[in-house]
Amino acid sequence: MDPVLAEDLARLPELLQSARDLAAGEVAGPAGRPVVALGPAPARASLPEQGEGGAGALARFTERWAPGMSASAGPRYLGFVTGGVTPASLTGDWLTSAYDQNLSGAVGSWGAALEHETVAWLAELFGLGEAHSGAFVTGATTSNTVGLAIAREWLGERLGVDVSRTGAAALGPVDVLSGSPHSSVGKALSVLGIGRERLRQVPLLPGNREAVDVTALDAALAALEGRPAIVVANAGTVNTVDFDDLRAIAALKERYDFWLHVDAAFGAFAALSPAHAPLVAGLDAADSVCVDLHKWLNVPYDAAVQFTRRRDLQVAVFHNASPYLGMPTGEPDFVHLTPENSRRMRALPAWFSLTAYGRDGHREIVERNVTEARRLGSGIDALPALRLLAPVRLNVVCFTLAERPAQDRVDALARAVAASGETFLTPTVYAGVPALRAAFSNWRTTEDDTRRVLDVLTTASAAL
Repeated sequence: MDPVLAEDLARLPELLQSARDLAAGEVAGPAGRPVVALGPAPARASLPEQGEGGAGALARFTERWAPGMSASAGPRYLGFVTGGVTPASLTGDWLTSAYDQNLSGAVGSWGAALEHETVAWLAELFGLGEAHSGAFVTGATTSNTVGLAIAREWLGERLGVDVSRTGAAALGPVDVLSGSPHSSVGKALSVLGIGRERLRQVPLLPGNREAVDVTALDAALAALEGRPAIVVANAGTVNTVDFDDLRAIAALKERYDFWLHVDAAFGAFAALSPAHAPLVAGLDAADSVCVDLHKWLNVPYDAAVQFTRRRDLQVAVFHNASPYLGMPTGEPDFVHLTPENSRRMRALPAWFSLTAYGRDGHREIVERNVTEARRLGSGIDALPALRLLAPVRLNVVCFTLAERPAQDRVDALARAVAASGETFLTPTVYAGVPALRAAFSNWRTTEDDTRRVLDVLTTASAAL
């Protein structure tokens, strides 16, 4: 054994303690350091010929790279929809690496059984029934891709084509209908050989909405004259967290032949709050569902889950035909359910967090985030230099400058906010207007954080 490696093995407890000290400081300290790192990264170093050992690597990382890590796990990082890392999920993530299980199959480890248990808990959390099976994947993009791949196989079943064998071209043109599809849907259609241009955007409800007009969807389905289609519904849009009427869309299946995929990447968590659960009523009618867990469940990247009613079609798409892996029988191994063969035990951080805090703890996070989003929305509404572009429906605040909201001025506002070190917001365009969006999904965000963000926005917007 390499002597440096042997020394690391002998001193493993001390090395892990040093890493623990650094990690504890980072988790405890985001509130005291800039939310994002704006300076230039260090110049690229040469590959080391002689190793420095784990302690040397930790020291070098702490000196060169740690100062440039964003505080995205902290309470005032409001860009994208980024959760933090709860203490329990961090514990589970560390153990995931320590056990280093490959969950492609169930032989020799209880890890796969733990994932099945965790998926069942999540299905219950989101109001899905026993008809839905699921598996962990890397994120919402992969979850959407898996769901739409199963939908593609369903189209083949309806048309008498075995897509997994003959390819997507055998389907001919595919009709995919949606009101406000996330960009990952187009990416998935490209990957699946359906094509981005096959995504047709259906008119939205009037009155500054991002939800699909179900009457218009009805007409679009009728115009297909019986051809099977895919409908992508949204449970929480990116800009304003608007929700399609899932029950009304599902009711259209009585007259039309379509696969219903619901992108509920973070909107599914509305189910945890009695006040907001009606927003996802009808989610259980979906044929496939996407939920992203490193958003509002506050587990580490990367972790998402996908659900479907048609595991048989999922196996048809993703089974791995190899003697040493075995063919899918009974309860299929995960190697036959997702794009990956080798799979990290992503379920363990989620299992830890769900076990540690339960339904009630995670509901409190959701409801507190919604309260803080509305607090920020009310504060922005009272500022003369800013204006809301949509009501704060759940956890995202979409706003712009009250006067001359040109792209360069909104970009300048975003830069000033980031330069303050207090918070980070992501740009968007809503209804043709350049804007910023603040997304609340971190388990630590409090009223004090919201007031600090509002103070920065007050100062930065007044200076433009």
